[in-house]
Parts: sequence; C-alpha cells; structure tokens
Amino acid sequence: MNFPIISSLILLPTIGALFIFFTRPSSKKYQSSKYVALFISLANFLLSLYLWYIFDKSNVDFQFVENREWLSGFINYKVGIDGISILFILLTTFIVPICIISVNATVTNKLKNFLIAILLMETMMIGVFCSLDLVVFYLFFEAGLIPMFLIIGIWGGERRVYSAFKFFLYTLLGSVLMLIAIISIYWITGTTDVVKLYEIGIDPKYQKLLWLAFFSSFAVKTPMWPVHTWLPDAHVEAPTAGSVLLAAILLKMAGYGFIRFSLGLFPIASEYFIPLIYFLSLIAIIYTSLVALMQEDMKKLIAYSSVAHMGFVTLGIFTMTQQGIEGSIIQMISHGLVSAALFLSVGVLYERMHTRMINKYSGLVLIMPKYAIVLMVFTLGSIGLPGTSGFVGEFLILMGAFKKNFLVATIASLGVILGAAYMLWLYKRVIFGNLINEDLKKLIDLKKIEILVFSSLVFPILFFGFYPEPLINSVETSVINLIDMYNFNINNNLVLKK
Repeated sequence: MNFPIISSLILLPTIGALFIFFTRPSSKKYQSSKYVALFISLANFLLSLYLWYIFDKSNVDFQFVENREWLSGFINYKVGIDGISILFILLTTFIVPICIISVNATVTNKLKNFLIAILLMETMMIGVFCSLDLVVFYLFFEAGLIPMFLIIGIWGGERRVYSAFKFFLYTLLGSVLMLIAIISIYWITGTTDVVKLYEIGIDPKYQKLLWLAFFSSFAVKTPMWPVHTWLPDAHVEAPTAGSVLLAAILLKMAGYGFIRFSLGLFPIASEYFIPLIYFLSLIAIIYTSLVALMQEDMKKLIAYSSVAHMGFVTLGIFTMTQQGIEGSIIQMISHGLVSAALFLSVGVLYERMHTRMINKYSGLVLIMPKYAIVLMVFTLGSIGLPGTSGFVGEFLILMGAFKKNFLVATIASLGVILGAAYMLWLYKRVIFGNLINEDLKKLIDLKKIEILVFSSLVFPILFFGFYPEPLINSVETSVINLIDMYNFNINNNLVLKK
C-alpha cells in the first residue's frame, strides 16, 4: 500500500481537533463541535477496523511501515504495526467515540476545549502504539500527559489541581530516566530505530541500567506498587470521560512498553529482574485488592482494582511464556473494555445523585433494573467469570505463571478470589437491599443513549469471552517471534559467558 494509513490514523484526530478549534460552537444545547468530534473518532475507528482486516496475521515483520528522516537524520519518523500493536490501536479508536458520546452529562462548560483535548490524546495514544523509533515513542508517550493534565485540572472535581499536578509530576519524573536511557542507546549503538536495535542487540553490560531507566517510567504509568498512589486521586477527580481514557488506554501504554522495549531490547536484563517483577506484581495484586475492599468511594474502589489487574498483566508478561504474554495482552484489552464500562456506570449514578459514596445507594434493582443488568455483566467481566473476556486473559496468565513458578502463581490466584470479593460486595451494596434513601426513588433507568453506549461495551466483553480466537490469532505470531528472539539472546549470552 502506498497510502500512509498509519499516519492517517495518527493525524486524523488532530485534524479534527484543529477543525473544532477554528469553528464556532453552535448556540444549541448540543454543540456542533461534539458531532464533528464524534464523526472524526468514528471514522478513525472504521479506518482501524480496515487496517485490522488487511493486516497479515502470519507475518512476523512490522507492516505498513513509514520511515521519514527528521532533524538531520537524528530522529526518524518511523511507524508501523505488528500483531501486538494493532489490538491496542483498535482499543483506542473504539473507546474514544464512547468517551465523546458520554461527555454530555459530565462536562457542562468549555465542551469545545474538552473535545479538542480528547482528540489530541487519541493522536498521542495511537502514536505510542505505532512508534518504531525510541525518540518518536518518547515524544508521543510524554505528550499524552498534557491533554490528560488539562482534563483533570480543568474539568475535574474539588481537588482537581492537586490531583492533576500529582499525576503530571509522577509520570513526568518517572520518564526522565527513560529519556536519558534513549540518549545513551543512541550513543552506544548509533541508532534509535527499534527494528535495527532488535537486529544488532544492545551490549549486555549496559542492559541492566537501561532496563531500570525504562522501568522507572513504565512502573509509574502501569502503575506498579509503590508508585501507584497517583492513580486513585486522578480517577476520583477526573471527569468520567477522563477516567475512562486513563484506565482503558493510558495504563496500557506502559504494559505495551514492557513488551515492546523491556523484553525486546533488554532480554538479558529482563531475565535478571524477573524476581523483582514477580515480587512487585504480587504485592499489587494482593495489597491493592485488600485496599479496594475498604473503599467507600466507588471510583476509588475501581481505581485500586485497576492496579490489581495490571499486577496480573506485569506478572504474565515476565513469565516469558506464550500463554503468559498472550494472556497479558488479552487482559489489557479486556480491562480496557471493563474498566471503561465500570467508570461509565459510576458516571451514570453520579449524574443522577451527585455522589459516588457506596453507602448512599441500595436497592437500585427496584428502580433501575436495566442498569442492574448491565452492571452485573461488567462486574462479572471484572472478576473474570468464564464467558467474559476477563476470564480468558487471567486464565492464560495463570497458566503461564504455573509453568514458571508454582508458588508465585498460587499467591497470584488469591487475587482472583479477592477480586470477586470486592466487586461482588460493591454490587450487592449498590444494587440489592432496601431502598433506605428516599432520593433514590426519583431516579430514572438508563436512557436510550446510555443503553447504546453500554450495549457497545457488553457485546465485546461477552463475544471475546466466548470466542477469543480473533484476539489470539492477531497476537500469536508476534508473541512467538518475540519469545524466540528473547530466548536466542539469552542462550547466546550463556554461550559467551562459558
């Protein structure tokens, strides 16, 4: 194909943002800028579906590669996709239109600017998953902080400024070392081209320090324990659409980084630091699940559950088994769908009652039966019930973990039980029981637009739960190639040591 389809995916949201910026908003209740943003985001989703359709799943190489020199050859604008990145692109382009549809109730002022921020974020997020140059990846990775910082700081809750700065400083400071590492890689190898770096490799004597530098950035954004404390604050204060983007996409950028760079560029260091990852992942799974059990704010509970779920992801990635890595990717896709749905569910209640406190709700099944049904699907998806997408990812991760370390897998399995405990307890307290709060009797059930949004999330959660083959087929070839490359480097290093 001569058509630059990857660049089109990256730039189309920015073009939409510029169009909205230079047009006057309608005087009607629903501003015309929203329809422009929705049209652009849906067009991008259809384009990504077409890209998935023409993508060759049997090819191990990066496809649709575009490579252009920039800044006298020091930085190459190089983008392309493989079986791993295509799924994250699809997730991004699927979630953004849902966010735009949901902004009616959650954003009442400066809607035009809010939509511009969302579209710019889409450009940055897609750019992260397509980048095949370390400098380009870093630019997209960090530039995505700015729109999210504004979304939290301008349209957030009462403590929005504190939460926005905490989010920004944590994630930015965590990435300073990664920037130094990228400069060091250029100094060592003479290139920042990811494909060339895969081919030539990086000297083992530098790998541990470089791995730690990248880890400092990815661990904060995942987030891993103990640098996870920014996430609950950011989620609580962010508007619903901001929470959806943060949980569904931004956290996945770090998981993708672990797969693409930590394993791909630093295999020897990754092998050395596997015990550290296992230790931090287990703490994230168990500790944050226990913390989630104690929460009285629905958003905080879901935020801590995200840390626990991402603990499973990092555990699966570093099992270095096909099941573990494939399970981690599917778990990230599933968590993106489920967490988006859960935050939207909280947003529905907050719009009606203006509170997220669990003790203010009970007996909603009597007033909002449709809401009770969809929330049940999302709850079961979160705890990984068979038949939902959450089960596929967790099952594969635990399979891979049991192959590598029985004790670690056994401890991680406790997280599944704890996850069921805090999610079902949340559902029981909110949906069942007596209607103690008289204000709840005035609530109306889901509106047509809300039913449309929730149905679009229920379908993939159930579909991929029963039929995960499209996801597995997409990533299988790329994952096997990654593992083969990893094992080749490990074995060569052992031979050299002998």
